[in-house]
Amino acid sequence: MERRRFGATDLAVSALGFGGSEIGSESDPKRVQAILEGALDAGLNVLDTSACYGRSEELIGSAVSHRRHEVYLFTKCGHASGLQTPDWTAETVRNSIDRSLRRLKTDYVDLIQLHTCGIEVLERGDVIDELEKARRAGKVRYIGYSGDNAPARWAVESGRFDTLQTSCNIADQSVLDEIIPLAHARNMGIIAKRPVANVAWRMERLPEEDYGYVYGLRLKALQFPLTREPLNDAVAMALRFTLSVPGVATAIVGTKKPGRWQENAAHVARGPLDMGIYEEIRNIWKKTADERWTAET
Repeated sequence: MERRRFGATDLAVSALGFGGSEIGSESDPKRVQAILEGALDAGLNVLDTSACYGRSEELIGSAVSHRRHEVYLFTKCGHASGLQTPDWTAETVRNSIDRSLRRLKTDYVDLIQLHTCGIEVLERGDVIDELEKARRAGKVRYIGYSGDNAPARWAVESGRFDTLQTSCNIADQSVLDEIIPLAHARNMGIIAKRPVANVAWRMERLPEEDYGYVYGLRLKALQFPLTREPLNDAVAMALRFTLSVPGVATAIVGTKKPGRWQENAAHVARGPLDMGIYEEIRNIWKKTADERWTAET
């Protein structure tokens, strides 16, 4: 799989990365092992997870610790219990990092990211200081911010982070106008999350609590031609759109299906999206998108 420059870091990341959220609720370690082995065998070298993704870190650690030299481990911190309860203190961040190292069965992670904290936490500075301490101690190699909108812009402009992870896809393009170009200009490694817009166009009706609900509403308004293509072709085009955004180094996709990685790897192998199609998608967004369509966390 194609390797890409990751900002100013010395990491050469695969264009496709594994998102660890979905496997956090998986009860069968052998199934996770098969999923991750398939991903690595397909050429992927980025595993992105978080302290709050259920059992994700533990399952990843058990599944790939014997292949540690083949992967870059990215995780996120800031949750006291390891569940979805943020507690933004330096002590929480320090404990979260140490817990992640134990779960992942490693003595360092390649990237630690603050997980969607607000501007007030970023401005206070103590949690960023703690990440920098962890880097000096050799527990992490690089530090990043994972989030969207105004906090993401603050993180980019602060100059204190090596990387940015943010929502970027056909239904979430506001970040393409300012934040990603700014991060790219500052030589940050850029990770696209939700890169296929949760394939929300495939569902006639989505319940409001569904993670892709907002994208489903947007896509009905946008009416991209690609969403009328056969599902496999549409997913390929959506993924290739995201990976064609200038500055995006890797796109994080989660799945519980072992064979999905070969399919996604084949999509990526087709290279950047045709520039005419890319510009058509951008122009439809610019003409149709509501100003309230900010990035979805």
